[in-house]
Amino acid sequence: MVHLFRMLVVTIGLSLLTVATAAPTFPTHELMGGKPFGHSVKSIGDGLYVFRWWVYRNIFLVTDEGVIVTDPMNPKAAKLLRSEIRKITDKPVKYVVYSHNHHDHISGGNIFKEEGAKFVGHKNVLKELGDHPSPVTPLPDITFEDSYTLKLGSRTLELTYFGPNHGESLVVMRLPKEKILFIVDIVTPRRVAFRAMPDFWPDEWIRSLKEIEQMDFDYVISGHGPENEPAIDLASVVAEQRVYLEDLMIAVKKAMDSGTHSPDALRKTVKLPKYENWRYYKEWLPMNIERIWAYYHMGW
Repeated sequence: MVHLFRMLVVTIGLSLLTVATAAPTFPTHELMGGKPFGHSVKSIGDGLYVFRWWVYRNIFLVTDEGVIVTDPMNPKAAKLLRSEIRKITDKPVKYVVYSHNHHDHISGGNIFKEEGAKFVGHKNVLKELGDHPSPVTPLPDITFEDSYTLKLGSRTLELTYFGPNHGESLVVMRLPKEKILFIVDIVTPRRVAFRAMPDFWPDEWIRSLKEIEQMDFDYVISGHGPENEPAIDLASVVAEQRVYLEDLMIAVKKAMDSGTHSPDALRKTVKLPKYENWRYYKEWLPMNIERIWAYYHMGW
């Protein structure tokens, strides 16, 4: 009887330890919701939120000392974002973090700048916005080269630069406590690459994804997605994006090696049926194909 009692105590203790040390789980089955051309907010847990405007997404983190906001998108979206934040907390927005330089993601931050927020971005964002300024896009106050750790209250957001992939300033954001990555443009779950892949370097994109896969993370929040897609996904979506690009490049190269060199012919003949259920397969795959043709034909 004593032996059985001891075994029971050990079993219960191990069970409690497992519960205590288990990684948190997040609602990967819950859709963002809202109207297709509207906006919506989804609580991920512990002060982390996903904000959607149309098919654009960002994250904001509410801490005990203020709020960290990522990509404000545009002036209209930024006003809606501030309104949603005010429904949750009256604490000020202390930092706005840029994922990269493209105006469709990072415009509209003036509304937070006027309230005293500091802006953070890769050093190349400063140069790119200097070359292509926008009156509604404040320049970064804080820049870095390879990595930067932003701390506010008890929370931490890690920023990592993987070199050129989509432009030359894109950073991946990691919440170490939650093991969540926020990735803009280079990972969009269950969707082929955007149109003709503007400002994408296909080979560097694949290299970056391989390096990202080595990070310590369990979940991914993407910078794009409609209302009928989950707010957060499992880490496997990074590898899925990489494999799509690899399959695309292999298929185009094989067709070219077999004698098809016309981009018009390639657009019609190269197929990737494995991905026919991905969003925009019919509309954008031909444009993806022509971009890869340019990579092999022109070295671009």
